[in-house]
Amino acid sequence: MVTDCYAVPPVNGKLDITVDVPGSKSITNRALLIACQCDTPVTLTNVLFSDDSRHFLDCLARLGFSLAIDEAQQTVQISGCAGAMPNRQADLYVGSAGTAARFITAMLASRPGEFLVEASPQMMKRPMKPLLDALTALGTTFEFLGNPDSLPYRIHGTKWHGGQVSMQADKSSQFLSALLMSGPQSTTDLEIVLEGELAAKPYVDMTMAMMADFGVQVAHQNYRRFVVPGGQRYHAPGASYAIEPDISNACYFWAMATLTGGSTLVKGVRLDSLQGDIRFLRVLEQLGSTVEERDGGVAVQGPADGHFPGVTVDLGDTPDQTVTLAALAPFADSPTIINNVALIKYHETDRLQAIVNELTRLGIRAEETSDGLIIYPGVPQPAELETYDDHRMAMGLSLIGLRTPGVRIKNPACTAKTFANYFAVFAKAVVGATTP
Repeated sequence: MVTDCYAVPPVNGKLDITVDVPGSKSITNRALLIACQCDTPVTLTNVLFSDDSRHFLDCLARLGFSLAIDEAQQTVQISGCAGAMPNRQADLYVGSAGTAARFITAMLASRPGEFLVEASPQMMKRPMKPLLDALTALGTTFEFLGNPDSLPYRIHGTKWHGGQVSMQADKSSQFLSALLMSGPQSTTDLEIVLEGELAAKPYVDMTMAMMADFGVQVAHQNYRRFVVPGGQRYHAPGASYAIEPDISNACYFWAMATLTGGSTLVKGVRLDSLQGDIRFLRVLEQLGSTVEERDGGVAVQGPADGHFPGVTVDLGDTPDQTVTLAALAPFADSPTIINNVALIKYHETDRLQAIVNELTRLGIRAEETSDGLIIYPGVPQPAELETYDDHRMAMGLSLIGLRTPGVRIKNPACTAKTFANYFAVFAKAVVGATTP
């Protein structure tokens, strides 16, 4: 693989592939946060080791938690401190990891101490205010070292005493997940009332399910009011806790089957996954693919000859798959309309604008709407595509090159955020795996 640009190998015929994908970023970072609050040690297995999770682990180490890390075996053993913070003063760097920035901020805010949190320029531009406002209402104070309500900042944490707090979570469900996971630190019930809509509900479902796995219950009323009863403590569910394969990353390979009319088996995946992006399989079914759970994983069989219709879909529950569907859309038989994904304007880059930019570069007509995209069928032309230092843009756009010779992906190394060897796995899956 070239470090500055990856030339996507076009395929002639159907792709029939079997792949492994690394552990889930979303589950890994939630598990790290919860495990360090447990009352006994726990070993996490199938841990994702990526830029984001390494920043998370580095923060936990700087906070004084005892970690035994084995990247070769994909395990991390954490000796939890039953909710206590080993170090009450630390300087932390979260890089571009939104989960680390938000989850760790809430954890630090709920305990007495003084903590400096710094981040990459990319993360410094991402929204934090809704979370910081809620934490301030609970008694935490922030000293901003740059722009107001943005990283970097110094946190002056305090013991939470419960009560009601309001929050906006329409730009990111991570704000709510962060508050929920640190909620057990409150001495009495913590009630969170949402103002406006909740983005990406499946991620909050994942958070609550994992909290329950570790013995902490959350009650909610129609995703509008959440209550974390006070006095709860996290308990390890056993000697080890397994991280699921990353469904968000699996979707690129399943989409290959739809695009080429072939088949893809992603090993180790189940249809009852905790991860919301498993719902993207329903979209692939609308495109004429079939989905089957087998003993070894979940398989997608694409439509005959890779012909599929355009669809109108709400991707509000699976916003990370917007780029994936946008990459399929030029090859559809009719326009594709993607709705309810305005929140991705606030991810690693403004993904709606970035998608329009790159499809236009390929000669494909695409329009941004108030909350999504309209993409028209066409014949993509060879082009060198920008990735905006955004792992989802790099991985999603690579699909277009399977049916368009001459597509090159700039800065492929940006996939290290969640899937460092994506293009190596991509190349191994594609090269020599086609059938007429």
